[in-house]
Amino acid sequence: MALRLCYLGSVPFVVFAVLTWIVNPASNPDGHWFITFFLSSYAAVSVSLLGGIHWGLAFHSNSPTPIGFIWGVVPAAVSWLGAIAPPHIGLVIHSFMLMGCYWIDRQVYPNEKAVDWLTMRLRLTVVASASCLLAAIGTLSMR
Repeated sequence: MALRLCYLGSVPFVVFAVLTWIVNPASNPDGHWFITFFLSSYAAVSVSLLGGIHWGLAFHSNSPTPIGFIWGVVPAAVSWLGAIAPPHIGLVIHSFMLMGCYWIDRQVYPNEKAVDWLTMRLRLTVVASASCLLAAIGTLSMR
C-alpha cells in the first residue's frame, strides 16, 4: 500500500509540469499562475514530508543524535522559501531539495535498515525533480 501511495504521489508532479507547458501565460495568466503555484506548493509539502521522515527515524532511535532532528527541519524551511519564491526560482529550489533529500537518505537509510526504500526513492526523486525543473523552464520560456 505504501509503495502504491508513493508512486501515486508522483502523478501531480507530472500533470502540473505538463500543464505548465500547455497553459500559455500570455493568454491565461491566472491559469498559468495557479498551475505553477499548485506544483510549487505540492513540491514544498513533499519535500517537508521527506524531512519529517528523519524526525520519525530520530524519535525511533535508541540513541538519537541532533543531526536527525536538525536535518528534519531543513527541507521544510528551504521548501517554504521555494514556495514563496517566483515559480521559475522556487521550482528549481524544490528540484534541488528533492535531490538533496535523496542524497541524505542514501547516507541515512542503510543505517536505519530502510535501504529497501531507496530504489523507489530514486525513481520518485527523478520524476519529481525533473518535473519541477521542466516546469521552471516552461515558466521561463513562456514569458
